[in-house]
Amino acid sequence: MNQDLGLRVLSQILGWDDDRAREEFSRLSILARYKYDSYRDFVAGARFIEKLAEWLQQFALEDRAAAYQFVHANLIYLTPSEINHLVELCFPERFQPALRAAAAIDLGIKPYAVWADSQSARAYARLLRSSLFIGLSDGARIDAFRRANAGVISNEQVLLALEISDEKWQQVLKDLRDDLDDPEAKFQMVFLIDDFAGTGSTLIRFDKDQWKGRLEKLWKNIKDKLDTHFTSEWRLHIHHYLATEQAQRHMLQSEQKRRSSEDGNSWLPAINFSFGTILGDDLSISPSTHAEFWRLMQNHYNSSIQTKHTDVGGAENIANGYGGCGLPLVLEHNTPNNSVALLWAECDATDKESPAPAMRPLFRRRQRHS
Repeated sequence: MNQDLGLRVLSQILGWDDDRAREEFSRLSILARYKYDSYRDFVAGARFIEKLAEWLQQFALEDRAAAYQFVHANLIYLTPSEINHLVELCFPERFQPALRAAAAIDLGIKPYAVWADSQSARAYARLLRSSLFIGLSDGARIDAFRRANAGVISNEQVLLALEISDEKWQQVLKDLRDDLDDPEAKFQMVFLIDDFAGTGSTLIRFDKDQWKGRLEKLWKNIKDKLDTHFTSEWRLHIHHYLATEQAQRHMLQSEQKRRSSEDGNSWLPAINFSFGTILGDDLSISPSTHAEFWRLMQNHYNSSIQTKHTDVGGAENIANGYGGCGLPLVLEHNTPNNSVALLWAECDATDKESPAPAMRPLFRRRQRHS
């Protein structure tokens, strides 16, 4: 289906008159060209206009206007250039100030004075080289982060994932000591990087009487390296390019609870969290703010999209997304499961005691747990 045909089909599906059709076609064509067609899961001949027409047809005629209005007025879509911009700002706006503040504390001076003389500038440069930058997931865009900071950060300081072999640990330590010409040098700061946090539970959560999440994986990986690879006063900084207010609250509160737990004294050092952009609670879809679309979400829902992994979020169902986040969010490389399920869910109709409709996605999600 080409775009012109797709637009004509949309006009028929939504019952637009000629004036309304011309107005909407102009808007949709621009949005598709400059934003939505960049979604990675779209293929030639089935991009945004065609997918929108297909998506709307799964709903009853009386529900299509509410579905279209949701996409038109509420959808938040981050393009590749917008995400890359967050990646590029990460070091100068978040990491460099953190490094400068840490160097100032160690030297007993004000942060603005760190580059005032050669001695303090050398201390900052040593601290920078004594830092590790680790991606928490594929979405961390470590390749883009590394390119954006070429000449500032060396490749030997950047690790792609938390699962680090003993051989790799020995190699990065050797590279550090060679670069500093100091056989006793150790790492002083660790920066963890990820793209998005919807609930924050992937990073840290208390589940079934134990702490879980990526921070626990980090702790298990490094706790036997503390004496050999890290200084006694090493620091930890975690940055997300994008997060919700809900995730921010959860991570801050959970980190404090974990630290005050029975074995909290032998855990990670105090964590400094930072975020490129925070999505406010007011963006979440709710029955009070989006009554018609909320009704559609509940009526056009198939519980077969739920799994043991989505149950971790604690929501009775995930019509409003994992953890009930209710986000209208799409990232160009994938759609978070924290977004409303109608945007990304895909399943066939079920004909059991409680029949449920098929769900067809507008922005198909690539599941991490298949």
